Amino acid sequence: HINMKFDLNTAEMKSFPNFKGGEGAMSAFMYFDGTNRILNARLTPGSSIGEHLHDSGSEIMFFTSGEGKAVCDRVEETLCAGVCHYCPKGSRHTVINTGNEDLCFYAVVAEQ
Repeated sequence: HINMKFDLNTAEMKSFPNFKGGEGAMSAFMYFDGTNRILNARLTPGSSIGEHLHDSGSEIMFFTSGEGKAVCDRVEETLCAGVCHYCPKGSRHTVINTGNEDLCFYAVVAEQ
C-alpha cells in the first residue's frame, strides 16, 4: 500500500552533504515511491544543489523562506518565500542559498 498522506511538519529530516555535487549541506525529508519524489527541504546559508539534468522528468519547487537563486538552462532567477521554480524535463538547473538564513522549500520531482 502506498501512503497518500505525508505529514511534512513532523517528518524526520536527513542530511545530504554536497547534494548533486553542490556546496555545503541540504537537509530534507524525501519520500520516494520508486518513480516520483516529494521533498520538504532546506539549504543552509552558502549551500547549493549542484547543477543537474532532469532527463526523465520535471521538478517543481515552492519556496517558503530564505533567499537564493536558481539557474535553469543558464537563466538566473531570484528565489524567496512565495516563489515557485519550475525545471522542465530536459533542462538543467542548480539552486543556491544566497541569504543569511536557511532557504526552505517543498519540491516534487515527477517522472514522465
